Amino acid sequence: MADTTLMANAIRALAMDAVQQANSGHPGAPMGMADIAVALWSRHLRHNPANPHWMDRDRFVLSNGHGSMLIYALLHLTGYALPIEEIKAFRQMHSKTPGHPEVGITPGVETTTGPLGQGITNGVGMALAEKLLAQEYNRPGYEVVNHHTYVFLGDGCLMEGISHEACALAGAWKLNKLIALYDDNGISIDGQVTPWFIDDTPKRFEAYGWNVIGPIDGHDVQAVDDAIARAKHSADKPTLIVCKTIIGKGAPTRAGTAKAHGEALGSEEIRGTREALGWPHEPFVVPQAAYDAWDGKGRGATHEQAWNTLFEGYRREHPELAAELERRMQGDLPKHYAQVAVDTAVSAHTKAETVASRKASQMALEAFTAELPELLGGSADLTGSNLTNTKSTPALRFDEDGQSNGGRHINYGVREFGMAAIMNGIALHGGFIPYGGTFLTFSDYSRNAIRMAALMKLRVVHVFTHDSIGLGEDGPTHQSIEHASSLRLIPNLDVWRPADTAETAVAWACAIESRDRPTALLLSRQNLPYAPKTGLEDIAKGAYVLAEPAEVGLKKKAQAVIIATGSEVQLALHAQAQLAVEGIAVRVVSMPSTTVFDRQGADYKRSVLPDGVPRVVVEAGVTGFWWKYRVEAVVGIDTYGESAPAGVLFKHFGFTAENVADTVRVVLRQR
Repeated sequence: MADTTLMANAIRALAMDAVQQANSGHPGAPMGMADIAVALWSRHLRHNPANPHWMDRDRFVLSNGHGSMLIYALLHLTGYALPIEEIKAFRQMHSKTPGHPEVGITPGVETTTGPLGQGITNGVGMALAEKLLAQEYNRPGYEVVNHHTYVFLGDGCLMEGISHEACALAGAWKLNKLIALYDDNGISIDGQVTPWFIDDTPKRFEAYGWNVIGPIDGHDVQAVDDAIARAKHSADKPTLIVCKTIIGKGAPTRAGTAKAHGEALGSEEIRGTREALGWPHEPFVVPQAAYDAWDGKGRGATHEQAWNTLFEGYRREHPELAAELERRMQGDLPKHYAQVAVDTAVSAHTKAETVASRKASQMALEAFTAELPELLGGSADLTGSNLTNTKSTPALRFDEDGQSNGGRHINYGVREFGMAAIMNGIALHGGFIPYGGTFLTFSDYSRNAIRMAALMKLRVVHVFTHDSIGLGEDGPTHQSIEHASSLRLIPNLDVWRPADTAETAVAWACAIESRDRPTALLLSRQNLPYAPKTGLEDIAKGAYVLAEPAEVGLKKKAQAVIIATGSEVQLALHAQAQLAVEGIAVRVVSMPSTTVFDRQGADYKRSVLPDGVPRVVVEAGVTGFWWKYRVEAVVGIDTYGESAPAGVLFKHFGFTAENVADTVRVVLRQR
């Protein structure tokens, strides 16, 4: 029997030493949760340090990501490619041990955590993906998708409102393979939480439809082991295990206090901790006995080999299913996808329909969801407005036994933030390309999860409808003025504001193809006329020349360029026609995606926006973003909207062809 005290103390020592050397970090949670980690990682977690991406591994999420030295110690001790030099370099430049766990940086880290509450929400997404894939692909005798999602979380995760959104859904979805272990230590940065956190957490989770175990002694490895074993037998409910712990356990004066939470213990306290733990070793020295007890490579290889044998049998009996599951888990698109994308855009171009771009989005989705079973949609209680449902994606429902009806459209309820972070978890798990809808103004609720998707380079698609003052009577609370510009400022997020059905179809194709960045589609409520165009090839470059002066009868070079997005492209075309009557030659550029256009080469950019030609922008949003394109003027809106019909609002705020044309005239006179 392994010495569990030795194993736990190895975590405590590495955590306090790393934080002390960095003079930055959070030693308390790793020291307090060390025994919980021993029970889970040495007795239950199915993982292989030699292959962190093994398909059927259990997923582990450290939702209280400030305690990052806990997962780094576990990865190091169990045999991942995380040597002691990386532990010594905790929180230092270019190390594999950043301040908070980051997926893609540290082998074995499943998601980037730190913003509290999002880790548990990612875990809900992972567990949902596992459940849906298992039902779709498993066959009698071949449970090739059969793993658990384990989450460590703390008081902060439970205080964040997103945990309510996500955990309520986990209960509704009967995610019985989701097991969360709650570090109930009663301490946060400001001290004892009791004055401001008085929730009855067990009752709260019981009300969500969870199985609740505890409170138990979180420092009793056997008690935690037994609780996890019970949780794994749950047939129709996720499980919360409430573990009472002492933050910073082992530290003589700081254990159980806020001082252990977010700062180095200090040399004197560490000396006392070594004595209290009976740990005589120098900093970063772990005895071989501890390494031997923790070593997970042998167990991991055995687990993976058993699964490989199972999967080979599955492949022999169900070759098409096996190939499709592997394709989806690798994130590859089917071979016929490219033709589907072309056909969808060409069809939109040929039909040239006048519809809202939210409807154009649904039209594109009808084609894509019919051919791509990995597309998993949803809406935050606005399905009829976002139009994220299709004939191929009936509403997802679960019966009393927890079995799904095979639906692929999720009713998230009024939970925008939870939806966005669950989509991140689905994408991280693999097997699906998630998309979800709400109004653009409510992207504010989702914003931190959108940022996390961009940071993690995830393929998720946000469908944001009602994208401007064009939504009309709902008024300034719902009219998105600054949202397009603010989303464009998030690094690694592609933002599209298409003008018609063809641009919308291309935007969807680009989003589906985008393996290393999320996408936000900003779509109109009101109908948009089709903008005639000679070809579709350049739409995917983010901006293109939509109409030259010759197309309105002028045989001369452009004297000005009007740049427009979304619903304002039509204003630009009408202004171009008005100016042509006066002999003023104008080029119209449609720029559905500034973020994609910015990645194009200099030659292409100059071909669209030639040097020396004055530029005017028209977009129904704030003006400040656009000056980086060296424009002369912006027809925009820098105040909040009003409650009135859309047509009245556009005229009131100057979004008319006449005002755009006047702006061009003024710019040309001033040169």
